[in-house]
Amino acid sequence: MYFCKNFVCMAHKAIVVGGSGLIGRLLINILLQSQEYNEIVSLGRRKIHSKNNRLKQFIIDFDSLDSHADLITGDIVFCCLGSTRRKTPDLNEYRVIDHDYPIKLAEMAHKNGASQYHLVSAIGANSGSSNYYTKMKGETEDAIKAIGLNCLFIYQPSLLTGHRRENRTLERVIIGLMTVINPFLFGPLRKYRSIPAKTVALAMYKQSLKNKKGVHIYTSDKIARRT
Repeated sequence: MYFCKNFVCMAHKAIVVGGSGLIGRLLINILLQSQEYNEIVSLGRRKIHSKNNRLKQFIIDFDSLDSHADLITGDIVFCCLGSTRRKTPDLNEYRVIDHDYPIKLAEMAHKNGASQYHLVSAIGANSGSSNYYTKMKGETEDAIKAIGLNCLFIYQPSLLTGHRRENRTLERVIIGLMTVINPFLFGPLRKYRSIPAKTVALAMYKQSLKNKKGVHIYTSDKIARRT
C-alpha cells in the first residue's frame, strides 16, 4: 500500500484500448514507469514494442468484442480508440470505430465493475452539432454518460501534436500554423490551442489516481492544467 495524492490506494490494473495509437502508446509508457500500476493490459489490432513484463498484449477483433469480455476486467479502463477520415473514408466504418466500439467497451467495463472509464473524445463534441465529426463525438459521449459508470473522465483535446508513424503532410502544415496562432488564443479561445499528445496521456494517468465519482470533462486548456 502507498499514498496517492488524494487517497490511500493499492497497485492498480489498467486496460488500455488503442495502445498502438499516438495517445495510447504514450499512456502505456507512462503507466509502465509508474509505481501505481502493477499490470497493464493492451488491447488492440497490433502490438507495440515493449519487453516490460508488466505489459500484457492482446490482439483482438473489435467486431467481436463480446468474445473478449474476460479481458475488460481491470480497475481502470482507458479508451484511446479513434480514426481519421483519411484512414477511414467510409462514414459507416468511421462511426463504428469512433462511436460503437467506445460505447460497447464502456458497457463492458461497467458490467465488469471497473472503477473508472477514461475516454479520449475531441474538442467541440456536441450531439446537437451540424458537423458530422463533432456530432458523432457528442453522441458517443452522451451514450457513455447514460451507462451509469462509477467514474467517467472525458478528454476533449484540440489538434494533437506528437510523432506519428504514418505520414500526415497536411497535418504537419496545420500544426506549424498552430504554433504561430496558439499565443493569440487566450481566454475562452485557449481550449482551441494545439496540445501535445503526451500532455493528454499524462493528464489521463494523473486523473486516474484520484478518487472521484461522476462525470468529469476536460477541454485542452483544462487538460494542460492537470499535468
